[in-house]
Amino acid sequence: MPLLLLDLDNTLVDRDAAFRAALLDFLAEHGLPEAGIDWLMAVDAGGYTPRPKVARAMYERYGGRVARETVLTLLDRGAADRVVLSAPVRTALEKAATAGWTLAIVTNGRTAQQERKIRVTGLDALTHGWAVSEAVGHKKPAPEIFHTAAVTVGARLDGAWVIGDSPHADIAGAAGIGARSVWVSGGRPWTGTAHTPTRTALDAASAIDSVVGAPG
Repeated sequence: MPLLLLDLDNTLVDRDAAFRAALLDFLAEHGLPEAGIDWLMAVDAGGYTPRPKVARAMYERYGGRVARETVLTLLDRGAADRVVLSAPVRTALEKAATAGWTLAIVTNGRTAQQERKIRVTGLDALTHGWAVSEAVGHKKPAPEIFHTAAVTVGARLDGAWVIGDSPHADIAGAAGIGARSVWVSGGRPWTGTAHTPTRTALDAASAIDSVVGAPG
């Protein structure tokens, strides 16, 4: 069966929206100015800033009013507890599985946090398995994490497609394993330089549909 390798954060689920909601609750709960939301989102950088660095920046800014443990809990559970799977993405995944595709999630991040997102959204029942960088010991775009995902679901990388929102992690990662790719743009212009996606889609649902309907 053909293999579809899927990014998690800001591809299958809107991680940034979930994290923003968690931050707004955090600011309100502790009587902190809501104007700090843009600074917090910038520090987080879509989840790419290492957790210890985000925690340190937050504690330096809010440490006099917020306990360190509270900050760490926010970073551990905030987005994971709030992510949702949209109906169009759910439907696209179901159609792909019905069409005979093997579906594997490939995500950078900490295992406990990423697996919580997968289970909270029901993606554990919609996909055949996943590979998380912390558990694998390699981050995208390293080929090793894609190879691990393929082995986990009992599939081969020959003929695989990669879908994701990151030019570096996903599109370059696809090029590194000789796979075709779909960049989920979210309306952004393409700014990558080293590698170009096979195609571009506005969102994950249309990206999945385009692959499932593509010739082998």
